[in-house]
This record gives sequence, structure tokens and C-alpha cells, in this order.
Amino acid sequence: MMVIDAKKSALILIEYQNEWLGKNAKLNALMEDKIQFEDSKRNSKLVLEYARKHDIHIVHIPLIVNNDYREFGKDKAKLGLRAVIQKVKTWQDESRNFYKDFEPEKDEFIIGGRVGASGFAGSNLDAILRNNKIENLFLIGYATHVCVESTLREAHDKGYNTYIISDATSAFTKEQKEFVEKNIVHHFGALLSTNEFLMAKNL
Repeated sequence: MMVIDAKKSALILIEYQNEWLGKNAKLNALMEDKIQFEDSKRNSKLVLEYARKHDIHIVHIPLIVNNDYREFGKDKAKLGLRAVIQKVKTWQDESRNFYKDFEPEKDEFIIGGRVGASGFAGSNLDAILRNNKIENLFLIGYATHVCVESTLREAHDKGYNTYIISDATSAFTKEQKEFVEKNIVHHFGALLSTNEFLMAKNL
């Protein structure tokens, strides 16, 4: 059985915003594996409720950029997400808002300044974690093979003990998610299921 030291641990929620979860979400529409996606939403609620009940630190990592995407370098972004986001016009207006089931509560952290796939990219995440003596990170959110994986990699390199709660994340396809879980995670952290997290003993 896993033991979680709540004072030294944080649940990291990546992009629980309308662009993924809202009624007119563009990214939601790209989800080919709908069962995986729906499971991730249901499990995420359970994980968040458990973390709040047991006083585990809660950290929300949104992507919030201006409508003209100036943060990405409007005339310089030619490759990758910086270019694609501008082309398809995601993360505009209300799509940036937190989805109603995952709105931050009063004392929870909301990361600011993020400009990349990793939750650490340009943000105050590392400072918040270190200032609060947090050592153990539990990642949930979207998408498994992009922002969750990127955050996992950088968290490892910064010295954190990092877990992905696998069934509380989703990729667009089953194959994308399985590739990360089978080939990537063990280099940088570990996998947990929602049930394993919910069954953990808390200090």
C-alpha cells in the first residue's frame, strides 16, 4: 500500500478547462477514444475529492494566453504546438475558463505564466512547490502524451518524485496513451491507478 505524506505532496491538475471539457470544446472533439476520455473525467473527480479530503496540496495548471497568442511569438512560431494552437484558434475567450466540475477552491494554487507544454514552462510552478516543501507530485489531466508527459519529464529533472494517475488522464487514442505508459513513464516516474491512489495511507 502506498503511503502519502500530504504535507509533502501535491495533486497536479493539468488543463481542466472548457477547451477540453466544455460543451463546445475543440479538443474534446478530437478525442477518438471516448471511453478513455469519459473514464478520465470520472476518475479525476474522485481523485480531486480524495486529495481535498486528505489535505493534499492542490495545484491547477491552466493554459491561459491572449487571443492574439502574443506569448507564443505571433510571427515566429512556425512549428509544434505554438504554431498549431494559433492555426486552429484554440484557447480563446471562455474556452480558457476552468470547467465547472474542477474550479479551484479558495486555498488552492493556480499556476501563472505558463507558455509551453510542460507545467513548468515559464511558470511559477517550481517556486510554489519548493516554497511549500512539496516533494511528491501526482499528475492528472490532458493530454497524456503531450502536457502530462512534458510535465512528468521536467518534474523528474528538477528532482521531484512524480506519479501519473493513469486512468485520470487521457490521450486522443488508446495507442498514444499506451505508448507513454509502456515506454516513457518508467524513465521519469511511476504509474498509479485511481484505485491505488484512493487506497493510499495518508500521513
